[in-house]
Amino acid sequence: MSVKGRPLRVLLADDQILFRKGLASVLSDWPDILVVGEAADGQEAVDRTEELRPDVVLMDINMPHLSGLEATRIIRRKQPEVKILMLTVSEQDDDLFEAIKAGANGYLLKDLKPEVLHEMILAVARGEAPISPLMAKKILGEFARQLPLTPPPRPLADLTPREKEVLELVATGANNREIAERLCLAPGTVKRHMHNILAKLHARSRIEAAAYAIHHGILPPIPS
Repeated sequence: MSVKGRPLRVLLADDQILFRKGLASVLSDWPDILVVGEAADGQEAVDRTEELRPDVVLMDINMPHLSGLEATRIIRRKQPEVKILMLTVSEQDDDLFEAIKAGANGYLLKDLKPEVLHEMILAVARGEAPISPLMAKKILGEFARQLPLTPPPRPLADLTPREKEVLELVATGANNREIAERLCLAPGTVKRHMHNILAKLHARSRIEAAAYAIHHGILPPIPS
């Protein structure tokens, strides 16, 4: 089980009913995930999130009445503890960047395999930011370009060599398990490093932390 001995509570927000029902059926195969509700548009996603208090919302971007981006902003403001995972067909750079700015915890495309989706839902619930390496590169590049040209806070220089190694792998789109395997660390140790990194860089997310470090030359620039 995923959260305090119970299944992870998930809300599905997508305007395509066949996709929603199919996704609900797929997720029902795993005992550690429980689909607690569905929403057909952004406003309904906001209302159902407030009513049902899910752990994770799987949110489409393009929906009627209220977009997934707007719904994400509202949910993030009202219920910051809820994790929001964008699940969409869109690979547009603007959508990627706007989703992260809106407060999304991860961004995935709808063509991924069911077992990968399962792992990514569990990852976002653990506080990770599941984003494919290609999309991570796009988002990091855009974040780094738009950050203000102000000196970094003093704590930036205080990242340990290990923390820099962890953050460099975050910039490739690696999750905690992959980072642990690459650096021969326990997953709990990676999680502790990430907590320290976010605190030192005053960052709200892994992606923001990596982009900030790249912007200020602590990590190497993203290859074009």
